[in-house]
Amino acid sequence: MARNIQSLERAAAMLRLLAGGERRLGLSDIASTLGLAKGTAHGILRTLQQEGFVEQDENSGRYQLGAELLRLGNSYLDVHELRARALVWTDDLARSSGESVYLGVLHQQGVLIVHHVFRPDDSRQVLEVGAMQPLHSTALGKVLSAYDPVAHSEAVEGDRKPFTPRTVTEAEAFEGVLALTRARGWGSDVEETWEGVASVAAPVHDRRRLPVGAVGIAGAVERVCADGELRSDLIAAVRDCARAVSRDLGAGRF
Repeated sequence: MARNIQSLERAAAMLRLLAGGERRLGLSDIASTLGLAKGTAHGILRTLQQEGFVEQDENSGRYQLGAELLRLGNSYLDVHELRARALVWTDDLARSSGESVYLGVLHQQGVLIVHHVFRPDDSRQVLEVGAMQPLHSTALGKVLSAYDPVAHSEAVEGDRKPFTPRTVTEAEAFEGVLALTRARGWGSDVEETWEGVASVAAPVHDRRRLPVGAVGIAGAVERVCADGELRSDLIAAVRDCARAVSRDLGAGRF
């Protein structure tokens, strides 16, 4: 059985202590409450402070929770709110399109799938929640890269690996793809990541009109495309779904 890391346990205990009770606590209070030597407590607090998880008041010397924890907390809530708001609309999209639906967010230089609705048929399918997709070649990734400055930087500066002969890897051409994505309001991937698979995605915005994710469908090229082009009815359905989720997140009218 794996052993717990004592320093991490102590750091977690400090954060829980600072999260409850008084707004600010001194070093002696923290050390005595947790049964730690002052030197040990101070060392952990300094590390947490350097990482932004703890802040120290200049006048009193007391400690309180830092802004980085708030940022992480908001990120967690945003993702779960996004998924909760999208449940009904993504189910509707799967039924109307007949294809698998994916909801993705930016995570660690890629697209993290936070919700996946199976294609509504009897075929064997694998749940892909928690899977990662590339930013530069997938429809979800292109949408995030086109609308989110952080995703854009990571896609441009990262390794644009060619998955198929259709993958766009050259920097100028890739920027052109992102410009087109912004101009038309949706992104596509026709056999750029997986042979025989096509997808289309659109951005989801929150109440601040900031991009918080992307929703899209993916399926066999012969179903998603017609006469060599993505089906306009599927594009419209994806965009309607993205708008509906955005409205539920408070983005207002588009």
